[in-house]
Amino acid sequence: MELDTIRAFLAVADGSTVTETAEQLHRTQPAVSRALARLEREVGTPLLQRVGRGLTLTPAGRELAGHARDTLDAYERGMRSVQDITAPDGGFVPLAFLHTLGTWLVPELIRGFRAERPNVRFDLRQHGDAGLIDDLFNGVVDLAITGDRPQLKQLESRQLFQEPLRLVVPPDHRLASRRTARLGDVAHEEFIVLKRGFSLRSVTEDLCAQVGFTPQIGFEGEEVETLRGLVSAGLGVALLPESRSGAAPIAPSLRITDVRASREIGLAWVRDRHLPPASAQFRDHALRTSSKIHVSDA
Repeated sequence: MELDTIRAFLAVADGSTVTETAEQLHRTQPAVSRALARLEREVGTPLLQRVGRGLTLTPAGRELAGHARDTLDAYERGMRSVQDITAPDGGFVPLAFLHTLGTWLVPELIRGFRAERPNVRFDLRQHGDAGLIDDLFNGVVDLAITGDRPQLKQLESRQLFQEPLRLVVPPDHRLASRRTARLGDVAHEEFIVLKRGFSLRSVTEDLCAQVGFTPQIGFEGEEVETLRGLVSAGLGVALLPESRSGAAPIAPSLRITDVRASREIGLAWVRDRHLPPASAQFRDHALRTSSKIHVSDA
């Protein structure tokens, strides 16, 4: 079984058409079709079935797809390890992280790491929490910087630091002129939150529960800055990390006094998967230097 055939099979399994797969692999469409047919002959059973105008996996195809991903992942990791050995000052680090950390934390960690290893390359991906975990399990990335350490036995994780959260209110809100507030002060107001599956959503609900209420959800979003914009429009309040965009704040941000409002920023990787040298060294760098990153709670 050729690696390109595995790649073609997985591309079709993930929803690409044969034409799109051929373009991705720089092969002709008939060549890809023949490769898929040859794979089915080797396995001895149909792997793909036509549904409408597309192809979907048969039960046998679904079974093979998981093993094929593991095979391709192992090969690519092996190739990277060899490249790291033959070019010890180089290497490649695939890293996923939360959107909100891309403006300050990730650049700072990479800048410090590349001061010692300037030839290391990075493949960076931004996601919500669920996407981070998917990328880890699928072998797309080696490391993920998370908004809450995932409690999964397949993953190893370490805390980097606690990031303070603020009560963000509309500019004309009754609390807008204050620097601090109690979370209980907004117990009866509508909250703007991230959708379920984002760690900040569960952190918000947990903090409200500690104070003694269940937040009334007015709007749900998928990005922190979208939530901040909705708050500034007067649609509700939110618990958010400080904006680090450098622009003037669009909504007042108050320190909370009746509960410790913060979220844990962590680093995660697959427990039993060998990390190539560059990724292992970046992991150690992040764990070593994160304690020196200043996260103000003033």
